[in-house]
Amino acid sequence: MSNGTAAAIVVGVDGSQQSVEALRWAARIAPSLGAGIRAVGAWDYPPEYAGYVPLGSDNFDEVTQKQVDKAVREAFGDDVPAGLTTSVVFGHPSKVLVHESEDATMLVVGRRGHGGFRGLLLGSVSAACVAHAKCPVLVIHEHPEAEGPAQERPA
Repeated sequence: MSNGTAAAIVVGVDGSQQSVEALRWAARIAPSLGAGIRAVGAWDYPPEYAGYVPLGSDNFDEVTQKQVDKAVREAFGDDVPAGLTTSVVFGHPSKVLVHESEDATMLVVGRRGHGGFRGLLLGSVSAACVAHAKCPVLVIHEHPEAEGPAQERPA
């Protein structure tokens, strides 16, 4: 972490249940590290943007911010941890999160397999974060019983 930067746990948020659970884990860990939580959503242009502009929303910043806000609400309800901030960054999620890790106390991401043998073990974004982050990385697996705000479940 660079000098003058407040301690923060960066959480990658993509709207998946794993990212909601990652937010909850960050909230459990943050007090013991004296850290705030920075929920980060990342977006990049879909591959089809290279050839044409599809119909529908192309306001990716706004869509991603809504996704991050929804995940925060799902994770905490009305009891959002003090010091939690959100941001949306343009770029491939793995590159954005690795960059965000440079000033982080910890990076927390969900595991999302996307097919293929390697995807069965670890999603491509979480694998890139584990390999390249500049801070410790915690990878969260979804648990079916993980529902409701963090305070309603035992740690």
